[in-house]
Amino acid sequence: MTQVGLQLYTVREEMEQDFRGTLEKVAELGYKGVEFHTFFGRSAEEVKSILDELGLEALGTHTSYAQLLEHLDSEIAYNKQIGNDTLIVPYLQEEDRVWNEVFANLAKLGSRAREQGAVLAYHNHDFEMTEEVNGKPVFDAMYEAVSAEDLQVEMDTCWVHYGGYDPVEYIGRYQGRLPIIHLKDMTRDADGKAITAELGVGEVDLKAIADAAVEAGVEWIVVEQDYCAGGKPLESIATSMEWVKKYAAEGAKLNV
Repeated sequence: MTQVGLQLYTVREEMEQDFRGTLEKVAELGYKGVEFHTFFGRSAEEVKSILDELGLEALGTHTSYAQLLEHLDSEIAYNKQIGNDTLIVPYLQEEDRVWNEVFANLAKLGSRAREQGAVLAYHNHDFEMTEEVNGKPVFDAMYEAVSAEDLQVEMDTCWVHYGGYDPVEYIGRYQGRLPIIHLKDMTRDADGKAITAELGVGEVDLKAIADAAVEAGVEWIVVEQDYCAGGKPLESIATSMEWVKKYAAEGAKLNV
């Protein structure tokens, strides 16, 4: 059954100020797992102990492209100690977007990770939908160039939507290669730029996306809000969990 987690970047300031206390609040709200983006200097033993105490699962870690290129083995070792086997490229700086080189590096990293019992995935933004390689969106070109065994998909459905494509269609397209999706909502400013929002208050068809994810066998639906306009991320993730619980109460096959 699909589970619901939180990308901790959403509560990054709270995590920095009170690592354990913030994780405790995340667990109390009903999130089953967490996706890290940094460990704020804490040892793997400490992180694992806190997760075990709170009943949270480490479902993945966003690890920078540069860090993976330079320190893959140590990143895998740390993550395995906390019970996580999925390392995710979270973002590519513009200067790194030499796509054929990126694809080759991802294939190498994914192969090395697989040899150590780990999984490499890639998390998209909108530019992978709007930039092209050989007449195809980078998103599709990437997953054609790198095999499924070496690179899994972490689809940020909001950025697929904002990039001009249908997330439901894309979930179906990558079924079987898609262990994690990010579920987020958005509004737009006066210039049409995306503003991430709590689930249920924006323009994204969240129910259709979540339905498609569950149908496709996605293991984790991960809530993420890049920026919380109200300045209270813990309240934002509580509001988003309210939407999740309402959706689950309507019969969705979610473990909440």
